[in-house]
Amino acid sequence: MPIDRRTLALIGPLAGLWWLLTGGAPASWVIGLPAVVAAAWAGRCLGGAAGAGVSLLGLLRFLPFFVWESLRGGVQVAVSTLAPRLRIAPGFSVYRVRLGRPEARVFFANCVCLLPGTLAVDLDNERLELHLLDSASDPSAELRRLECAVARVYREEPRLETL
Repeated sequence: MPIDRRTLALIGPLAGLWWLLTGGAPASWVIGLPAVVAAAWAGRCLGGAAGAGVSLLGLLRFLPFFVWESLRGGVQVAVSTLAPRLRIAPGFSVYRVRLGRPEARVFFANCVCLLPGTLAVDLDNERLELHLLDSASDPSAELRRLECAVARVYREEPRLETL
């Protein structure tokens, strides 16, 4: 299959991601170049319009959010689980996802683990089942904040209806 504009459009962001993940180490491109080309080819073959409707500005705004929430979540979970008195009460909860696009919902579900003490267990259309380290907590406000960040990436507004 010849390389067309859409495949080339995938190679740039994937190469940038590889560069970020490896800290720009030149030796990493021995593995990175074939991986980037293979991922771009797979995205082209499997995704059709992969990346369509994704906002570059929204994605750039999401990156610092992602880094900060990763650090915050990791520290909070470590403090909760390593404290002399274990401060957890595991349980499950259900959250109704307000994002319209299926790919935005999947991305949201994959990002839920950024939030302290939450983990996505199952996504069934708009119903997201969560595992919580503290079942007494209500993660709804944090989930809505994450959902709004994901919505900016996918150029959409979350539906405003509530549970």
